Amino acid sequence: MKHQNQIFALIDVNNCYVSCERVFNPSLNNKPVIVLSNNDGCAVARSQEAKDLGIKMGVPLFQIKDIVQQHNVQVLSSNYALYNEMSQRFHRILADFVTPSEQEIYSIDECFLELTAYAEIYNLTEYAQQMRQRILKWLGLPVCVGIGRSKTEAKIANHMAKKGKRFNGVCNLVSMNPKHRDYFESIVDVSEVWGVGRKHSKKLQSMGIHTVLDLARTNPAEIKKQFSIVMARTVTELQGISCIEVEHTPPSKKQIVASRSFGSRVTELNDLKEAISMYAQDACSRLRAGELLCGCIVAFVQSNPFDPNVPFYNKAISYAFPESTDCVIDLVKAATAMLDHIYKEGIKYKKCGVMLTGLEPKGGHTFDLLTDMAKIDRNEKLMCAFENVHERFGKKKLGIGACYIPNRPWSMSRDKLSRNPFTWDGLISINS
Repeated sequence: MKHQNQIFALIDVNNCYVSCERVFNPSLNNKPVIVLSNNDGCAVARSQEAKDLGIKMGVPLFQIKDIVQQHNVQVLSSNYALYNEMSQRFHRILADFVTPSEQEIYSIDECFLELTAYAEIYNLTEYAQQMRQRILKWLGLPVCVGIGRSKTEAKIANHMAKKGKRFNGVCNLVSMNPKHRDYFESIVDVSEVWGVGRKHSKKLQSMGIHTVLDLARTNPAEIKKQFSIVMARTVTELQGISCIEVEHTPPSKKQIVASRSFGSRVTELNDLKEAISMYAQDACSRLRAGELLCGCIVAFVQSNPFDPNVPFYNKAISYAFPESTDCVIDLVKAATAMLDHIYKEGIKYKKCGVMLTGLEPKGGHTFDLLTDMAKIDRNEKLMCAFENVHERFGKKKLGIGACYIPNRPWSMSRDKLSRNPFTWDGLISINS
């Protein structure tokens, strides 16, 4: 359904991972900083100073060692626990500015707000500046805000707010003079449009569509013929007609995947079982958080696909539970047992993991007449106790098997990990 006269804002944390690190380590301010992916492999976040040095997103660390040494670039491992806590606080602050149905948590560092009802009450540019100031004061995180007549236009406005210092962190395309809006859209490459990317931008450029303004002035029906209804909807949104509503209720998950690459190659079956038991427990916590039950679990193992000296080994196996479950013991037992069938001696494994499928809402599940309800009740009490221990003491204090014992052979390499100030061990101390 298409709607006119709607107003949306996109609030985005600038260089999120780096900004989170700088809050608790101000010595990183005004220095080039990069945050690495799992096992300290590739750059997944860069400060503006690092971007100015030419460091690209996703580049492997070994390829930029010269730049790192020459310019004293600060290199950090990903601290996902820290980023997740800061993200939750970021979204909670924004929740104070709108009703629950007007907020969509789009990603760890992005949030859509529908501001249609506030346009007659507030100057929306000033309202957005209040958001920025509160987030900066309460969290120390710098953010930019884009305001548009659709979510796609708000995305473009946010991009402009990041790139143009004249906007002071807030770009409001709704109240902007149409001539000025056309000018700014004419200097932004079409690849910056939400959902276009590099793949579609090449075809659009071959059609003479090089900028956001060019795309906004095309006929949606013609674009639909050349691309898809999704691209046609993008054009309509750029023309100021909203086609994508705020999703205040996240769609139900169809699957949950828990997997990581190992810090070093693994060859022993017991080591693989330790690793996969931890991934099954991680997946179970997300399953429980979503109030879902799992009907089927898939376990998989992989060697290094980029090693030209040995054949690539990639095996997976699935198991359907007789009764859908959210019990961590059921998931770990199944995952570790399945490894016996896909493990092969002599392989240097780089990765393993689990995928939970056949998911269904726990509240809507109908149990079989022969289901042992006493066992279901015992499992639920066990899981509640298990989760209470994790909530009070941390998830590494109690687990299934030996996976949480430090310095396992398969553990991720995180040599440059900062501390997490939201844990007892990582609390900031003040020396008088």
